[in-house]
Formats: sequence, C-alpha cells, structure tokens
Amino acid sequence: MANPYLQVLRTPHALPMVLAAFIGRLPLSMVGLGCVLLVASETGSYGLGGAVAAVGAVTTALAGPLLGRLADARGQRRVLLPVLGIFVVSGASFLAAVKEDWPLWTVFASAGIAGACIPPVSSMIRVRWTHLLRGSHRLPTALAMESVVDEFVFIVGPVLVTFLSTTGHATSGVVTAFTLAAVGALLFAAQRRTEPPPGGHESRNGPSAMRTPGLRVLFVVGAAVGAILGTLEIALVAFADEENAMALSGVLIAGLAVGSMASGIGWGTVHWNHPLRHRLAVVLILLTLLSVPLLLIEDVWIMVPFVVVAGVAVSPSLISSFTLAELLVPRAVVTEAFTWIGTALGLGVAVGASVAGKIVDVYGANASFLVATVAAGIAATVVALFQRLLHVPAEHAASPALAR
Repeated sequence: MANPYLQVLRTPHALPMVLAAFIGRLPLSMVGLGCVLLVASETGSYGLGGAVAAVGAVTTALAGPLLGRLADARGQRRVLLPVLGIFVVSGASFLAAVKEDWPLWTVFASAGIAGACIPPVSSMIRVRWTHLLRGSHRLPTALAMESVVDEFVFIVGPVLVTFLSTTGHATSGVVTAFTLAAVGALLFAAQRRTEPPPGGHESRNGPSAMRTPGLRVLFVVGAAVGAILGTLEIALVAFADEENAMALSGVLIAGLAVGSMASGIGWGTVHWNHPLRHRLAVVLILLTLLSVPLLLIEDVWIMVPFVVVAGVAVSPSLISSFTLAELLVPRAVVTEAFTWIGTALGLGVAVGASVAGKIVDVYGANASFLVATVAAGIAATVVALFQRLLHVPAEHAASPALAR
C-alpha cells in the first residue's frame, strides 16, 4: 500500500507549507523551557522560572480563541503579521527585563504579552489541511502527521534550548527560540496558495465554537494533556538536576516526545474499526496508568525508557481531539475550535508547570509527577462519562469508524 503520509505531502503546495510551519512551531517547545532555564540561572528558583513560563502559557491560551476567530473572519495572513510584530518587541523586552534586573512585574508583563502574541502556526496549519482535504480520507492522516510534527518539535526543541542555555550564554536558548518564531511565521504567511478564504460575516458574528458541547469535553482533554506536558517539562529537568545530570534533562524530555511521535506515526497509518470517541477514552486510561511509574524511579537512565513508554499515549490523545473537533464544529469556526484546544493545552501547561514547580521546591521532583497522573485520570473520566457528546453524525464522518 502507498505510504499515506507521502500521499498527504503530494497535495499541491503542501510541502513548503509544512516546512515553514515546522520552523514556526519549533519555538513552542523552546520558549517555556528556555524561560525557566534563564530565570533559574539568574535567580536560582525553579518555582519563579515555572511561574514566568506559566504566565506566558496562560496568555497564549487566552489569546488563542480570539486570534482564531479573527483568522476565520479576516484571513490568516492579515492576523499573523501584526501579531508577529508585537511578539518580537515584547520578546526583546522580556530579555532585557531579566538580564538588566528590571522590576519583577516587567518580567511577567513582557512574558505575558510575548505569550499572547506567539504566532499560532500550529492551529493555522491544521485549518489549512481541513481546507485542502475536507471530506477526503486523507484528512485524518494529515492531522495525525501534524501531531507527529509537534512531537518531533518536542524532540528537537528541548535538546536545542537546553544545550544553548547550559553550554553557552544563558540567553542563547530564548533568543534562538524568538528568532525561529519570527522566521517561521514570515515563511508561513508567504504560503498564500494554501490559505483558506476568510469566512467573513458568518465567522465573525456566528456562535462561538464552544457552543458545541463536544468541544467542551475536548477542552478538558486538552487541558489535561497540557498539564501533563507542563508537569513533565519542569519535573524532568528538576529530576535530572537532583541526580546531578542536568545535561540529560533535554534527553529526558526528548524521550517523552520520541514515544509520542512513534505512536502518532502508527496511529495515522491504521484503518481503525472502532469509533474515535472510544479510542480517545482508551488512550487516556492508558496515559493515566503509564504515568504512575514515574513517581517511583530514582535513576536517570532507568527514567529514560519509562518516559518513552509514557509518551506513547500522548500523541493519540491529541490526534483524536483535533480530529473530533474538526468533525463536530461548524465549518466557519474550525480555526476557533482548534485554538480552543490550543487554549486548553496552554492553560494546562501553565497549571502543570506552576504546580509542579512548587512541588519540586518543597517535596522534590518525583512527587511532582503525581500532577500528570491526576490530570490524565480526570480526562479519562470525563471522556468516559460524556461519550454521547462526542458522537459524530454519519454525514460528517470521513469513515464509518468515526461516526458510531
């Protein structure tokens, strides 16, 4: 059988779009960790570093639906370029505030503005795929591929930012992240042949995507997965530090992404016979169980394979959530729907990073992994209880397995 991912990439004008989006989203895995490492280097507090990163994640989350609705109504390029300009200015202010010992509120304020304006390339490319492949059996594969790319980003990004921040100047990681965000967003905005047409009045004045009950369930899932990622980002770095192996922190985070990426690749190639909403419940239960051993491990090299295994359930959770969102919400608000899931991820990252940072400071790194287990358990429970709201009408499904 032909490789389904190659079939997707053969879509006209798709490859330049994918490459630009990869560059543009790489900073998503670098900015938060880079801020933690920079602030911790200057102040010695992981708690403060996690709090700063959390503020950026919260503002990213809160701004996401607004930017998504604007992009639905006015077009992606008209929203992306001015947002990028604000991001560059606020990012430069954040660096100055940290390095020049400006008042603490300026550090949080500049981090918040930069977070709100980080280019939303990840959501936008998913919308472009729905525009290019709507109704095609290749659309689920395209969305799976985007989750795989996200995971690859979380392999490369943490390793890169950790290497730059710990072996060179402390600001190197954050500066590189901001630069990649700007370059990637500009290249992505230049891909005009794949941009969906603006929805105009219907997108601007119609009901919010959150009026769809199923999207509220997916919001909980996104928040839980975000909390898991935010927790592990802080907890794994702190765990490596406690074991006097700080240089391996990026390897631990990359291990999580390796497991997730591998499962995501397989997920996108399988023709499933079970409804998507049922598969989502199963992978969330699996995610809960696989996070438990992380509470008990006390050796870095033993932690690596368990982190990889725990990552196996992450990507399928996100793939299922984005695919269900595209099928459940009205066409005119797809960008907004995807950004609501992004908002949930961001809020979850903020809560996970903040709570994990405080637990690390008080109880140590291993105890902080409990936040991930609790978050996964809550998401699994909610999805299991509200299966009815995730039912996809047969006429909206690309395959019978999605509609039951």
